[in-house]
Amino acid sequence: IMLEYEKSGELKTRSIDLLELSPSTDVSALVEEIKRAEPLITASRREQVSLLVQRLQEKLRENSNHSFYLFKVLRAHILPLTNVALNKSGSCFITGSYDRTCKLWDTASGEELHTLEGHRNVVYAIAFNNPYGKVFTLIGHCAEISSALFSWDCSMILTGSMDKTCMLWDATNGKCVATLTGHDDEILDSCFDYTGKLIATASADGTARVYCAATRKCITKLEGHEGEISKISFNPQGNRLLTGSSDKTARIWDAQTGQCLQVLQGHTDEIFSCAFNYKGNIVITGSKDNTCRIWR
Repeated sequence: IMLEYEKSGELKTRSIDLLELSPSTDVSALVEEIKRAEPLITASRREQVSLLVQRLQEKLRENSNHSFYLFKVLRAHILPLTNVALNKSGSCFITGSYDRTCKLWDTASGEELHTLEGHRNVVYAIAFNNPYGKVFTLIGHCAEISSALFSWDCSMILTGSMDKTCMLWDATNGKCVATLTGHDDEILDSCFDYTGKLIATASADGTARVYCAATRKCITKLEGHEGEISKISFNPQGNRLLTGSSDKTARIWDAQTGQCLQVLQGHTDEIFSCAFNYKGNIVITGSKDNTCRIWR
């Protein structure tokens, strides 16, 4: 649950972690526990918080045994697609392409809503912010951008580039507020933790780095892979990092110390993608060997 409040004339946000919420959780007891721990939850807000928790609990009870079928085929671009992303509600989605454009689509009808033009080369990374509406051109990198994403509250944007740097941008005005350096080769992936306090980068130099989003300083360097690191992500708690590499392994790391805690071996070719589940107790990896593996 996200709380929004004003302090000294400045709008601030705070998050309440509900990772332990289950279909059998006693909502009244949980809300009382939240109220005791969080001063912003006053007696007048108790009912509102209860409704939010109940709504989340109802989602957990929904039947997940859904069978998928092909709904529509869209001839989206004149050249291959590089990426797709749905907005939060799933009502529309965006596509990026080698044809140097992005297109916004209505999910239900398949109708093209907008074509976003202006790029002079392939569009590799796309993302929605929430709420959305402002449009900026972020100029600063001197080579291809390999990753682009918003922080959890959509106040900041992080971009990783083939120019060996990451840039941190203010999403409200499109200005660069910091350039994160240190890698010796192209940055292939980057991410925020779920609070927006930490930033992680993965590079073709075979290392990953963790930066403090506030100070923009490198906290730790992750060393151990024997090939380029193509993917990096935090667990929901923010204390572990997962990396996938061309050395055919994925690794679990301590996000603060940079210590490698586990090496996940078994793929016979490069790992291109990997992710934690929302609880952080399951990992999935995808490889060039045409297989996905689930690790518990």
